[in-house]
Amino acid sequence: MVELAGKRALVTGASRGIGAGIAVELAAKGADVVITYERSAERAAEVVRAIEGNGRRGFAIQANSADPAALKSAVDEAAVKLGGLDILVNNAGIGHVGPITELGLADLDALLNVNVRAVVLASQAAIPHLREGGRIISIGSTLAERVPFAGSTVYAMTKSALHAFTRGLSRELGPHGVTVNLVQPGSIDTDMNPANGEQADQLRALTALGRYGKPEEIAAVVAFLASPAAGLITGAMITADAGFSA
Repeated sequence: MVELAGKRALVTGASRGIGAGIAVELAAKGADVVITYERSAERAAEVVRAIEGNGRRGFAIQANSADPAALKSAVDEAAVKLGGLDILVNNAGIGHVGPITELGLADLDALLNVNVRAVVLASQAAIPHLREGGRIISIGSTLAERVPFAGSTVYAMTKSALHAFTRGLSRELGPHGVTVNLVQPGSIDTDMNPANGEQADQLRALTALGRYGKPEEIAAVVAFLASPAAGLITGAMITADAGFSA
């Protein structure tokens, strides 16, 4: 299936985990894909090879999403490399676990800068490149709506901020035929939250399905939202969390 044939996508923070899964799935559906990465050039190169293995063009750009200038430059460079831009996936994000009383100012700034500010700035930079049928898809968290344990207060707050951003931007871009949506994963088996980690059994027990998700399952949701079949969906929060929020 090539629902995204001819489409050009940028996925931020996609050298591993959910972002890598999204980049490869978009390529499998026919899109050319640029990814950004912060540190691991080797892992980013692996993702590019996987994109190219699907017969699509792939590029990697080093850019720290906490750096506004680097982020805008990456969006503009992606548009140049691909000859335009149809899909932006705001995937880059960081986490923090621990009591709020132990959250330092540097940690707070990092969470806000990457999880909130970068989404705004990347979208702002992408909008001039998007045309009718364009897509902005952000990756949030199921913790934006339910926080059943201590230690994730500010992280959850940053993800809940994406609700208002998604709704508001969908109103701004709707008249131009561009949709804006938010995907909220639950516990996904990645380096950041492995299915064999210390808290994994506790997290599994909070789900209806009793299991972690896989990056490709989130990627499938994103690919659908990026496709023409999802043209009527905008301003929506799509939760894929194995029933964590049920």
